[in-house]
Amino acid sequence: MFNSYLKIADTCGQCGEELHHQRADDAPPYFTMFIVGHIVVPLVLVVEKLWAPPLSIHFMLWTAVTLSLTFALMPAVKGAIVGLQWALRMHGFDGTGDNGDA
Repeated sequence: MFNSYLKIADTCGQCGEELHHQRADDAPPYFTMFIVGHIVVPLVLVVEKLWAPPLSIHFMLWTAVTLSLTFALMPAVKGAIVGLQWALRMHGFDGTGDNGDA
């Protein structure tokens, strides 16, 4: 589905479905921030409550965890958004050739 880290291929390598007209726009970053935030914030609170490490440890640990989760989840979330658009026949996936621009 992807040509590179986040660039969607023009067509699906398996079925040949055209993907060049997909419009995920800003949805994947927002959903990724939402997911990562709901994972990291409770972990920060638990670690602080149980071990109370110094702020420098918190900074190094949670920066690495947040960036790792973000980079790991972003392609999957973008693929899910494009898949949802396909399932709902949005932004040109309806077969009419319309790319969704008004």
